[in-house]
Amino acid sequence: MSGVGIAREFTAFLPQVGTSVRISSFSDAQIFMRRWAIRDKDRTVRALLRQMERANSSESADRAIRDLKGELAKRGLLPGGA
Repeated sequence: MSGVGIAREFTAFLPQVGTSVRISSFSDAQIFMRRWAIRDKDRTVRALLRQMERANSSESADRAIRDLKGELAKRGLLPGGA
């Protein structure tokens, strides 16, 4: 699944980090989620990480990216409403 691209790249912030991160592939999103899970022990974040790690099709990868964007938006970590 690491070779799966995402339809639109986007920028996001990790909690309590001032620099944004550009996410342009599913692999980038997985790395971002791993870093977020290390920083934040929230169950929702950990569940999103497990969802990404279990993605075995482009459809499940797309769903995981949508869920990631939704959670980032809820927490105000998406600049400009990507």
